[in-house]
Amino acid sequence: MKASVSKGVWAFGALLSVLVALVSYRYVAGVGLMAPNVMANRFVQPWLVLHAGGASTALLIGAFQFMPRVRASGPWLHRWLGRTYAAGCLIGGVSGLALAAGTSAGPVAAWGFGLLAVAWIFTTLQAWRFARTRRFEAHRAWMVRSFALTFAAVTLRVYIPLSPLAGVHPEEAYVAIAWLCWVPNLAIAELWLRSRPALVAARA
Repeated sequence: MKASVSKGVWAFGALLSVLVALVSYRYVAGVGLMAPNVMANRFVQPWLVLHAGGASTALLIGAFQFMPRVRASGPWLHRWLGRTYAAGCLIGGVSGLALAAGTSAGPVAAWGFGLLAVAWIFTTLQAWRFARTRRFEAHRAWMVRSFALTFAAVTLRVYIPLSPLAGVHPEEAYVAIAWLCWVPNLAIAELWLRSRPALVAARA
């Protein structure tokens, strides 16, 4: 029962990841409705296209990298998808730093998004480093952390429409969401890792 619930939650998260990734590619193509607060960023060009392209690619690939069927289909597939995921995270993270510096939402939001970008780059590089040294349990632990931060793209889009329902002004909510979209994700990832004895040694 517990395993089926866990698989259901993961499948739902993977579905949300795919949907958000596909919708976010509109920033790369320059079509469709563009969020006003995003377009108001001082450094929107060229960094938005890079961020949307990199982050969307990482989000699209990331969830599937944890599926046993993908790993079992061949190490070469898992390896190349992993490299593409890492490249997407690094491109998205570096461009995210630039966008954080240019946000029109103020310094608190800038720090929130900026630290997200730094943590995203760091966790992804750690995952890559442990894969290179064939320390696969540590690699998996850091990939969990990395994808928890990648998933901030989803949680951000969940919180934004909920803020008016809570009676919070959108501009005030966006400042809080700059932190809420990723800090709880990372905390949940750490709690999950601590509950897995095989990964406890790989937490550091």
